[in-house]
Order: sequence, then structure tokens, then C-alpha cells
Amino acid sequence: MDQILKGLEPFKDNIEGIAVESTYNWYWQVDGLMAAGYRVHLINTAAVKQYEGLKYTDDDSDAFWLAHLLRSGILPTGHIYPKESRGVRDLLRKRGQLVRQRTAHILSIENLYARNSGDRLSCNAIKCLTEEQI
Repeated sequence: MDQILKGLEPFKDNIEGIAVESTYNWYWQVDGLMAAGYRVHLINTAAVKQYEGLKYTDDDSDAFWLAHLLRSGILPTGHIYPKESRGVRDLLRKRGQLVRQRTAHILSIENLYARNSGDRLSCNAIKCLTEEQI
């Protein structure tokens, strides 16, 4: 973070805002920039439409495009959760992921059973199976 802040320092008075892509590891970067007094925008990368006329797609051209969207006031952004709420948010997201995986596994077992036996086994019946029965 120190290197980023050092690189930005000469331009600090002219920087209107900084756009940060919302990757899996954005917390430290957003926190450091905000603590240094920068106005930070967390980009909703799924909602950013690339300009079709661009000949190049690299970090430099992406940065210019995002700066253009920010200056134009049309940069799609996401919510920056306060530090205090992120732990609960992350746990809820992980729980949702685990529930989806569990459901996928149960449906897979239902399908395997139906395919191999020609019969149907309910979700509750699958949950009650012992290791030996499986």
C-alpha cells in the first residue's frame, strides 16, 4: 500500500476519485486509499460495458476507459461495506455457497439413484441414509 500511496502522492490534489475493481482481495486497497483521504469507487465489473471501438484491451486502455466512465458519472459501482460488517457479509456469502453446493450434491444423488434403480428417492430420504446404505 505504501508504494501505491507514494506513486499517487504527486497527483493527490488533482485526483477526483479512484476506481478499484471489485476482485476477491479489494479490502486492503480500498481501506488504505480511504484512510489516505482518497474518494474510492468500487467498480461493479459485471456491469461495465467495454467500448466496442477499442482496439486494445490491456490494463492501460482499461484504466483510461474506467477513468472516462468515472468522469462521465456513469461508472457502475458496488457498495463498499464498512470494515465492521465485512466479516458477517463474508460468512453469509460462504454459507450461501455451501448451501448451493449441498443442494447440488443431493440432487446429484437423487439423479444417480433414479438412473440406476428406476425409482425415486426424496431429499429427506437421502439425508437419512447411512454410510453403509450409500
